[in-house]
Amino acid sequence: MSLPCIAIDAMGGDEGVRVMIEGAALARRRHDTFRFLLVGDEVRIKAALEQHPNMRGASEILHCEDVVGGEEKPTQALRRSKTTSMGLAVNAVKQGDAGAAVSAGNTGALMAMSKLALRTMPGIDRPALAAVMPTLEEDDVVMLDLGANTEANARNLVQFAIMGAAYSRILTGRDEPRVRLLNIGTEEIKGTDSLRDAATQLQKATDLAMSFDGFVESDKINRGQVDVVVTDGFSGNIALKAIEGAARFVTDLLRAAFTSSLRSKVGFLVSRPATELLKHHLDPNNHNGAVFLGLNGVVVKSHGSATAAGVANAVAVAASLLENNLTQRITQDVADFERSLSSEPADQSGALS
Repeated sequence: MSLPCIAIDAMGGDEGVRVMIEGAALARRRHDTFRFLLVGDEVRIKAALEQHPNMRGASEILHCEDVVGGEEKPTQALRRSKTTSMGLAVNAVKQGDAGAAVSAGNTGALMAMSKLALRTMPGIDRPALAAVMPTLEEDDVVMLDLGANTEANARNLVQFAIMGAAYSRILTGRDEPRVRLLNIGTEEIKGTDSLRDAATQLQKATDLAMSFDGFVESDKINRGQVDVVVTDGFSGNIALKAIEGAARFVTDLLRAAFTSSLRSKVGFLVSRPATELLKHHLDPNNHNGAVFLGLNGVVVKSHGSATAAGVANAVAVAASLLENNLTQRITQDVADFERSLSSEPADQSGALS
């Protein structure tokens, strides 16, 4: 039986072929049961493979010189989906030639191409962009949606919760991840109608493989008290960038403080082990790899400025989701939820009580 395959958009990202191939090579050291379809300029890919012997026998090259630009509009990129490295990588998943696609290219274009080519899985109305972030505890927190949908109704939020919980079970190993809806307060009366309706539905669905207990505020996202944070893409994207900005602010503040005087520089040398640990914890490359959940196939978005280690993490995310059958898990969980709804008694108006 042939090994499962991951399609790599080798032309995407700020650094392009060199970093994408190096990252894939690093990932293969941890996931050596995968092969790769490397999509991009054949000459450049072959040159990069010379530095990574462990990739040569496990890789196939699909030649393509056309690249989606970083500032290109999704509608423009869609018209060239059959000729660009990004489009061909996603299409490999659609055709069954690969189980997952990884790209560091234009996020909007990747989202548009993935939605058009792969479509949403049964029972899912809209896909969501999910990513993991560090916490004060051992496990990371999954957050979604981070920009795929600027608006989300109660049904969308419930589906996001189901998908996020399935992802978290793979990530943390918890049988029932702690799921919360992002809100401006934890009281039941807080938030929009959609948030409150989604909370009511999730509280009633006691058979779901998650532990749902209402709302969480944004200052608790990284405290380690929750495994999955669910919100619409507008609020999620703002929260994510605020967290990333705060992390950079702390890092820059420490750098400025430690270089402000000779005494500060001595203090830095003394505290260097602690600051290195902080730097490692806040390094986005260690949590790189956002996932488009809810599609008929796995698509992972690597940050455009990711290092080879960051790309390796994104590829490892794709490999782990394939190994643990994420798509099948979500399909089963959604079906279980729909069955639980159909068994709920109806009120006098005919709505579910």
